[in-house]
Amino acid sequence: MDTQQRAVQVGEHTFDTRISGPEDGKWVLLLHGFPVNGSCYDTVVPRLHESGLRTIVFDQRGYSPGARPDGVDAYRLELLVDDAIGLLDALGVQYSMLVGHDWGGIVAWHLAGKHPDRFTGLVAASTGHPSAMRDALESSDQRERSLYIKDFVADDAEEKLLADDGAVLRAAGVTAEELLPLTEPGALTGPLNWYRANFTGDIATKLACPPVEIPTTMVWGDADDSLGREQAQLSGRYAYSDFRFCELPGVDHWIPQHAGAALASEIALRSTVF
Repeated sequence: MDTQQRAVQVGEHTFDTRISGPEDGKWVLLLHGFPVNGSCYDTVVPRLHESGLRTIVFDQRGYSPGARPDGVDAYRLELLVDDAIGLLDALGVQYSMLVGHDWGGIVAWHLAGKHPDRFTGLVAASTGHPSAMRDALESSDQRERSLYIKDFVADDAEEKLLADDGAVLRAAGVTAEELLPLTEPGALTGPLNWYRANFTGDIATKLACPPVEIPTTMVWGDADDSLGREQAQLSGRYAYSDFRFCELPGVDHWIPQHAGAALASEIALRSTVF
């Protein structure tokens, strides 16, 4: 099925965007996380097309070469949320399904909580509702799991993460092909600024998110080293409509790449519930 490669202008930024699937299909917006761009969904979108869904995948702020503003403040969460709404507006999409993994999951929770009129349902992969993360930090081992963030907000994070051909990221599960775009000069700074802008200072206020009132599915792999069960399962406390918790046995953090079929099935199932 043909894929439209489009450069979509949102304000002063241009986002690399891929649109594909049946022309009469229901829209699905898929948001990637760190550090892999929208290519993380390459095995997911064809399966969604088979289910009759039409997909939008874009490389978000810091990942699209035309959307790499300078300065940490340019990567505040509210701006990441505005990018997604602006992209839908530019494409003339009034409402869609919403999917997010990792950092894309955080953005997706905020989109669902703040713009419920734009989305028919949410599927979050790995990353739970920010309030559930707060709860898990107090009641589980999530604080220890999150210690890596200190390295990501450090001034020399780019140098350390790219040293020895990206050994740290490769050890975490990022493939050499996924790593390649990040080796371009300055390409890793924007993605790391997501952490610097939102995981320093008053983090609780920066990440504060309303409850979600649209149908929601939380997908979590029980081999995830970074994000534990509690922050995923407790998300049901903050999802006031239909909520489904889907646990994937033996699946690690990289759900879109390593469990694409299962994720696509959950998205297709959620797309039938309004």
